[in-house]
Formats: sequence, structure tokens, C-alpha cells
Amino acid sequence: MEGGKFKPQPQGFATKAIHSGQSAEQWSSHCVVPPIVMSTTFKQDAPSEHRGFEYGRSGNPTRNVLETCLAALDNGKYGIAFASGLGALTATLSMMNAGDHMIVSDDVYGGTGRLIRNLAHRFGIESVFLDATDINSVRKAIKKTTKLILVETPTNPLMKVVDIQLVADLAKEYKAQGIIVAVDNTFLSPYFQRPLELGADLVIYSLTKYMNGHSDVIMGAAITNCADIHSQLRFLQNATGIVPSPFDCYQVNRSLKTLSLRMQQHSKNSIAVANYLEKHPFVKSVLHPGLESHPQHQIVLKQTYGHSGIMSFYIKGGLEESKKFLKALKVFILAESLGGYESLAELPSIMTHASVPADERLRLGITDSLIRLSVGLEDIEDLIQDLEQALKAAQI
Repeated sequence: MEGGKFKPQPQGFATKAIHSGQSAEQWSSHCVVPPIVMSTTFKQDAPSEHRGFEYGRSGNPTRNVLETCLAALDNGKYGIAFASGLGALTATLSMMNAGDHMIVSDDVYGGTGRLIRNLAHRFGIESVFLDATDINSVRKAIKKTTKLILVETPTNPLMKVVDIQLVADLAKEYKAQGIIVAVDNTFLSPYFQRPLELGADLVIYSLTKYMNGHSDVIMGAAITNCADIHSQLRFLQNATGIVPSPFDCYQVNRSLKTLSLRMQQHSKNSIAVANYLEKHPFVKSVLHPGLESHPQHQIVLKQTYGHSGIMSFYIKGGLEESKKFLKALKVFILAESLGGYESLAELPSIMTHASVPADERLRLGITDSLIRLSVGLEDIEDLIQDLEQALKAAQI
């Protein structure tokens, strides 16, 4: 059953998405649509005297436009674009030193867990994965060497919701340690959740998903209000070379212009799908923060402006039934990723989260009967009819 009302969206989001960083006056031609500047190098007036740009990895006019717009949408001061969401996370981890400790929410994107478990420890960074919805567990995990608390909310793929303000307030109790609270906000985009407003220090995105929304660009970003964090990440963006192409920056900048419209429709479609599935006899449970049945529904209403198209549900049966269901889909496409205009379905246990250790998947509840949906922008009647026929096929 659909739950209560989300926070009301303040005026101005769509206007910022269309106009922030887009001024025609910044170009000699006064072009309304920012150009794609493909040059890798820029002529200097004299040795080490340039007009803001010297080499494409260090800075690019098209990238600057996008970064300005991204920062505005999160009500942040600084936006930094990277070649992927994992690239943004790599830069974030690169701010840490050997011997530092980080706390990570236990239910995260498989690639995030893989990067931290299999790579960060090589550089002497210690990590602990825990249920960040339990603030006491987070408190107990803090050590003198803790420098970063990284959470996804809603989590991937179990849709658990972390109270961002509670975690941020806890980190501030250890001000001398300078603990950074970073929130992966990919699932909601800044249209539905703005973690900086709730006390977070850093917001991380896979722009590949809702921000671009057309399944044709891989890119990431980090947004902050902290000048020191911005300075470190700007240095790392250049030093590590994890930069996006000017063409991809143009694509995402274009897509942001329709972000508010797309997110509204994703939201309408996903809650309709969630309500349908929750009543279906072959569905055990539905994981959607907009439903009254969601365990953190009240937190959702307190800290978000709505919910996107991402959701999960448990089908009755196991791997065989899940495979039958997924193979029978006709409108939903069996594929990884999310946030595009098209509807996708996948099986996390053997697809997006296959890299999570088997015992950890079992503990979390990422079983072979857990199906994740990215509800797109198609006609809702067509989506529900597709689910209906696929659920029937799963029972044969």
C-alpha cells in the first residue's frame, strides 16, 4: 500500500537544471547550447600564461559547464566530474592514507564492494561493512583512525534507507578526526534527495544512471560544499586522469534539462508497479521506500522528495522461477544498470552482485528469488501487463 507524503519539492529545481552554468555570454558566439570543445590542448599567451585552460585532462570548457550545473542541483558549491561512478569513488578513496579506516554500508553496489574489498586494502586502508540503518552499529565501529563513512541510501539492491542526518550528526561528534560522510545518491538523483542539505560532506553519483537517463554514457561525479575536499578531489581528478570526454559531458548536460520531468514519471510508474506487485499472490514481498510496508518509510518521508524507478521484490520459488520470470519479460529488458528511459530487470545474485561473497549475499538476503527492477518511462499499463504475463510464466 502506498505510504505517506514526501517532502514538498521547493521551487526552482528545473530552472537550475536548464540555466546553471549555461550562460550564452561565456562564449564569443553567444550560443545558447554550450559547445562541445574537443581540443586536448590550448594555446598560451606566454609560457605558463593561459586563459583558464592548458590541457584537456586538467580542465575543459564543456566539462566546466556540466560541473557547474551538477553542483547547483545539489545546492553545492563544487562539482567534479569523473569517467565513471567508480572513478568518483576511486578518487574519494584516494584522499585516504595507509592506516586509515572507513565504515561502509553493507548493502552496496557490487562494484563498490569489490573496489573496497579487493583493492583498497592493498593500499593499507582498513574497512568494515555494516548495517548503517543501525546508528549504534555505526557508532561502535568508529575508531581513532576512521576517516570516512560511506553509505548508499536507498541501498543496492535491498532498498534499505539510512538516516543521513543521524549519521552526519554522529560524525560531527568526532570533529577532531575530520570524518567525511559520503553518500552515494545515484538511486534518487538530486531531484529526490539532496544529502548536503542533511549534513553530508560529499555526494557521489554514477551519472550513467538517472542523471544522464538515456543509457548511452558512462560517467560519475562528486559534489561538495567543503573547499578542502574540493581541492583534494580536483587534484586527484587531474593526477589520476579519471576524466570524462567532452562529448559525454555534453550528453549529460543535455540530459539534466529533462531530469525533473523524467524523475516525476519514473516515480509515478514505480509506485504503480510496486502496488501491483505487493498484491500479487506469487510475490512474497516488495522493497520500495514509497510503500507503507517499507521498514524505514518514515525516514524516507523525512529526508526525500520522492522515489525513483528503482525497486526490488522477492518472487516465490528460487532460481528456476526467477529465470522463468526474467526470460518471459517482453517490455522489461533483462540487463544490468538502471535509470534509463527503458525498463530493466535483473537478478542481483548472479548479475550485479555476483562479486559479493556468497556468505555475505546470504546474510544480506540477496537470494536467487530477489529481482531488481528499474521502472522506466513506458506506458504503465504495458509495464503491468508485461509483469502479469511473466509472473504467470514463472509458475508453469
